[in-house]
Amino acid sequence: MLELSFLGSGNAFACGGRYWSSFLVNGRYLLDAPPTLLPHLKRLGVPPTDISTVFISHFHGDHFLGLPFLFLEYLHMTPRQENLYIVGPPGVERVIEALADMAFPNLTRADVGYKRLYLEADADRQQTVDDLSFQAFPMEHAGEDLDAFGYRLSLADKMVAYTGDTEFCDQIFTLAEGADVLVLDCSYSEDRGPYHVSFADVPEIRKRLPLSTTIILTHLEAEPDVSGLEGVLVARDFETFRFP
Repeated sequence: MLELSFLGSGNAFACGGRYWSSFLVNGRYLLDAPPTLLPHLKRLGVPPTDISTVFISHFHGDHFLGLPFLFLEYLHMTPRQENLYIVGPPGVERVIEALADMAFPNLTRADVGYKRLYLEADADRQQTVDDLSFQAFPMEHAGEDLDAFGYRLSLADKMVAYTGDTEFCDQIFTLAEGADVLVLDCSYSEDRGPYHVSFADVPEIRKRLPLSTTIILTHLEAEPDVSGLEGVLVARDFETFRFP
């Protein structure tokens, strides 16, 4: 069973009242950590300590600014004993630890009872974190000054791919190869724009991927009409999708 629970499904501007995009895979693997991470875990009834690994796609605020609050929760409210793994672009440890210390001084130096173990995404090889096999894929987003990654997670009997933020590019199809589910950035509801996929691109993506790959649209600015697109679903805040 593959279970995807969306903590949010909106873009950086929270358009349409949607919260910032993020989702959990099987209640254990977190894909991106927006500012609303902690309250939304609690709203869904997910114990924060259930998260074993956090995957950060890139360093834009709507994708990682929730981590200091998660660390604070572990320190004061919900003690954590198992190590927490955090995967992200090069420099992920420096960026996240500096962010945490800026948000709550001395948070990084407190005796927290667990270790935060960081792993930099390496697109040249298959990687393993906490017994999970995954691969990172460089995506095209915001130009050359920003490292942006998509991730493909290999679970026991399912494979899930996540583009993070990306414009329409060939890497989407490389990332999605063999995936049971592709969680796809779809930031523009009508006209195409820079740095992100538009809903106008979705029919071409659907056409080029096998129907065995379900596509879930997220990072949305509006509710798209997918009624004519077989195997295309729309993420909504606090919604869970299950794939047997």
